[in-house]
Amino acid sequence: MISVFVYGTLLTGEANHGVAEPYLDAAAPGAVRGVLVDNGDYPALLIGKAAESDPEAIVYGEWLTISIEGLLAMDELEQYYGPGDLRNDYERVRITDVDGTRSGWVYIWSETRGCPPIRSGSWRER
Repeated sequence: MISVFVYGTLLTGEANHGVAEPYLDAAAPGAVRGVLVDNGDYPALLIGKAAESDPEAIVYGEWLTISIEGLLAMDELEQYYGPGDLRNDYERVRITDVDGTRSGWVYIWSETRGCPPIRSGSWRER
């Protein structure tokens, strides 16, 4: 099984959770360091250098435990075609939870693309 941190429309009860649900083994609350930005219908996570405007910011979401088929379905939704592929909307990278107890995949942007930050760090509390 594979761990993926989700923070937007893939969260339990949100618009795209149905993409992951058939492949879902478990879901648990989580939080990672980064900045969440609002692209209207969905958010994006910035980490590392892209999030240096607020290096202590925390983004709240869920850790989903899914099968490889679930990861591939999420890749399709997030328009991720592979590392460094120019068609990618998001990149998929490894990340560790703020408490250091869990790590897995997450979908990120490398820049804000002009989208405003979600100061709460929570898509549900935007």
